Amino acid sequence: MSPSRFNPFALDNDTDYLNWRACKLENYPASHTDLMVQINDPRQLTPDEHDAILARCRKANMAIYSSPLGNVADKEITRQLGLQFGLNRLDRNMLADDDGITTLAVHAEGEHKHYIPYTDRAIKWHTDGYYNPHDRQIRGVQLHCVRSAATGGDNGLLDHEIAYILLRDANPDHIRALMAPDAMTIPARMDEDGIARPDETGPVFSIHPSSGDLHMRYTARTRSIRWKKTPQVEAAVAFLDQLLNSDSPYIFRCCLEPGMGLICNNVLHDRSAFSDDKDCRRLLYRARYFDRIKGTELIAAYPAK
Repeated sequence: MSPSRFNPFALDNDTDYLNWRACKLENYPASHTDLMVQINDPRQLTPDEHDAILARCRKANMAIYSSPLGNVADKEITRQLGLQFGLNRLDRNMLADDDGITTLAVHAEGEHKHYIPYTDRAIKWHTDGYYNPHDRQIRGVQLHCVRSAATGGDNGLLDHEIAYILLRDANPDHIRALMAPDAMTIPARMDEDGIARPDETGPVFSIHPSSGDLHMRYTARTRSIRWKKTPQVEAAVAFLDQLLNSDSPYIFRCCLEPGMGLICNNVLHDRSAFSDDKDCRRLLYRARYFDRIKGTELIAAYPAK
């Protein structure tokens, strides 16, 4: 089986889609607890730990691990875990640390305080790097919790391939609209020197040209986005918005506790508001990659039978 012969994400290929859909939904996780893997040290997984994480990522594009390394402020936990899954091309985005891994905590001062991830406010549904240019798409993401907040700060998680299924089953035109190359535009970001980042226009759903894997870029924000003004796009966006604000059993919600982490193929996620206190100040490490988790490619997850 190769991407050229097996293409479940093409709207003119119902046979491949239905076969893939049946495999995808068979024994799909029922809650976030089904994504959990207990490990000893993310920096050096055992073969069984690695296989358990990979199996969950193949099925749901994500896994959650729990380790005894709570309150250990070591970014090598994130870096070394990623390397074990082929994640090495870090997106050194504007507010990332010098090593390319981002320290997520509340910033009361400096440039960071102007960006929601560095506040205690809620973050709407999105995929990471939705504003990145075509040649710098974020395909893999990690979060590692050093300290959790006193209250709140939980994440909603939705596999983007499940979102694709629900949209396509409801109306294939939803997918057709969201695959349009001009479906979504993120307006330019301005700074005191002028344009810091130009407009970024592209599709919501796209297919990797060589592997055939499905990729998604999306944000539920309303101010920093321009949707293509067609009835088809508007209907698709409205359906997706309704899905993300529903009680769908495919939406998992959990709070990462110290020593826990998420590794994923940039699934849809949000974050609730939270509150710190003097004893509990939320600290997470985030890594964004141009790589997809090795071993979760379409041909690996759904091999020929």
